[in-house]
Amino acid sequence: MKIVSWNCNGALRKKLHALRGLDADVYIVQECEDPSKTTDSEYAEWASNSLWTGNNKNKGLGVFAKPSIALKQLDLNPGTFQSFIPCTLNDHLTLVAVWTKEANSPTFAYIGQMWKYLQEHKAVFQGLDMAFIGDFNSNVCWDKWDRWWNHSDVVRELGEMGIFSLYHHAHDERQGSESEPTFYMHRNREKSYHVDYAFVSQHWLDASKITLGKPDHWMEHSDHMPLFIELNR
Repeated sequence: MKIVSWNCNGALRKKLHALRGLDADVYIVQECEDPSKTTDSEYAEWASNSLWTGNNKNKGLGVFAKPSIALKQLDLNPGTFQSFIPCTLNDHLTLVAVWTKEANSPTFAYIGQMWKYLQEHKAVFQGLDMAFIGDFNSNVCWDKWDRWWNHSDVVRELGEMGIFSLYHHAHDERQGSESEPTFYMHRNREKSYHVDYAFVSQHWLDASKITLGKPDHWMEHSDHMPLFIELNR
């Protein structure tokens, strides 16, 4: 299964041409508009098999699948977490699409949202064929010594569930020492970070592939580079 995850930096309806040639089975897109409220017929048709969540109809989180993919949202209490879409693909793979946000939380912003989401639903996910994919807005470089829900803590908890970063496995790199950025702040190549991830169940790791989009091509569309993922077993 081919999955693309991309923070499109808004106005996805104007950037569909950048995705069409990729022929992915599933697209996970952050900062995209609500397809149920769009007046753009091309976007509405492209998003005919999709799930979306967000507090702003112009910038939310979407999962878009080919018509042949059975895309079903899991019946989990969304609470106040921002933003996650738990779903199943073809009644087999459980996917949680991710776009962590500040969420008006003075304490549990960004990776804190992911940490709390895991605490709430970890028992449900235990033992499932799983993937957590998206923009985590986080990296080990922002860990704080007196905080118990750092990026490192989330990575550890996912590892205890048998779920690991595909990029770090494939590139044999440590968290926080990534050689390829996924985000260029203000599209400045001197301010680059690795904040987008694909965490998958361990049995997917060896046969699967992940590559990142290159800024020479993608920076004209967004400050984030897409993740191109091939899940194989």
